Amino acid sequence: MDNLRKLDLNLLLTLDALLKDPNVTRTARTLNLSQSTVSVQLGKLRKSLDDPLFLPGPRGMRPTARAELLRTSLRQALALLDKAVSSPGPFIPAESTHIWKIIAADYCETTVLLPVLTNLRREAPGTRLAVMENANSQIAQAVGQDKIDLFFHIREEAPQGLRCRKLFSEQYVLVSRIGHPLLKSAPTLKLFLELDYVMISPDGGGFWGSTDKALSEMGLSRKVVLSVQHFMFAVFTIATTDLVGMLPLRLVKDNPQLQYFMPPVDIPGFEMNMLWHEHLHLEPAHKWLRDLIMQSLEEH
Repeated sequence: MDNLRKLDLNLLLTLDALLKDPNVTRTARTLNLSQSTVSVQLGKLRKSLDDPLFLPGPRGMRPTARAELLRTSLRQALALLDKAVSSPGPFIPAESTHIWKIIAADYCETTVLLPVLTNLRREAPGTRLAVMENANSQIAQAVGQDKIDLFFHIREEAPQGLRCRKLFSEQYVLVSRIGHPLLKSAPTLKLFLELDYVMISPDGGGFWGSTDKALSEMGLSRKVVLSVQHFMFAVFTIATTDLVGMLPLRLVKDNPQLQYFMPPVDIPGFEMNMLWHEHLHLEPAHKWLRDLIMQSLEEH
């Protein structure tokens, strides 16, 4: 690297051109430079490399042995450098073997990733998708260390400084199994408070959520008897017991074992977002995946 620091890289372009055609006049024309500029650059090259590089011959200049040694390696090095600074080519899904790493809770596995899978397998069959579940405190670190490509989160609790795209707005509904003995129709407020609830606590062990906050502001409370960390376990529990839950509509609307009702109190919903690090924003494969996710959700 010390040798490179002594050289202007433009001099190497001139040397490469002279090795292709050892004629100062024609090389100047090829590089769109004046003949005197090329002559000055050749002088600098001779001094830096401590070799005349080109000597007079019967038919013009001839490369020295040192110049001949440089010919192939210089051309390869310049080609690699040109490739390194060139804009990346288009992403071709059908030819890709890319591995995407995504953080998603089981709610987003079901409502975001599941609708994407069919399109992903059809359009990019050689790619692979690794889905992980991380604690909130680990997400920012994982994104910053290039360990993941995307994650899904509500905007209010997402780490700062990331790119963000809204996926959809979600609302909570009261969910029970079909045939629940107390829920033949939408419940009154009195019945709503008397039901036995399962709730999701992503961090584990919590018995307080957005429904409880809304009820508390009205001076009311409900009966939460089970707290779980995963949405799908809550769904299974509701489908097989008389427990009920306040769950996101997208998670349950197509489940034939469940019925749902609008609650008798106003429970704020949430906005689900897709987030990624700035350094991936213009990467063609990453942009293709983000667009595919949006397209798949619009079709679903």
